[in-house]
Amino acid sequence: MRFARWFFRERSLSKVAATYPDSGRALMARDRVEATAGVERRRVHLVGPFERGWGRKAEPEGIGIARTAIRAHLTCAALGLGAALALYAVLRASDVPAIVSSPGLSLVAMLFFGMLFGLMAGGLITIRPDHEPLIASIGEATRAGQWTVVVHPVTRDELDRSMRALESTGAPVVRTL
Repeated sequence: MRFARWFFRERSLSKVAATYPDSGRALMARDRVEATAGVERRRVHLVGPFERGWGRKAEPEGIGIARTAIRAHLTCAALGLGAALALYAVLRASDVPAIVSSPGLSLVAMLFFGMLFGLMAGGLITIRPDHEPLIASIGEATRAGQWTVVVHPVTRDELDRSMRALESTGAPVVRTL
């Protein structure tokens, strides 16, 4: 998890959701997660049928997402620059004719593309493609008149316990990485 902090500024990097046909089962599942997984109530959300603004319950850390975007782009750009510089050094030491004939221009071009690819990687991290299936399932359940319990664990242990607690209810469970 320490390595992930170089890229992410959200407290909860993973999310778990389970869908229920009625509020009674959803409330029981929420209580089970709180009791057996040890997740605080403020990190367990209940999304009702046809609820407007359910996206805030699925992704409540708006400022954390903005900080993730900045941190991911800066970190990945720096890594891209470092990788480009290392590749340049290897190619220069190997006496590659294209590098040796114009070392300054080659260095600038490699640094540019290293940074560009780093920024693109930062963008990929920022959009969090692993969250799409979870968000889609919450939206579908909400439109279908079902209830969803959304858990925002902050540790890997809480994530595992939350998964087990929701799976024990027999409801379909969706999670992010």
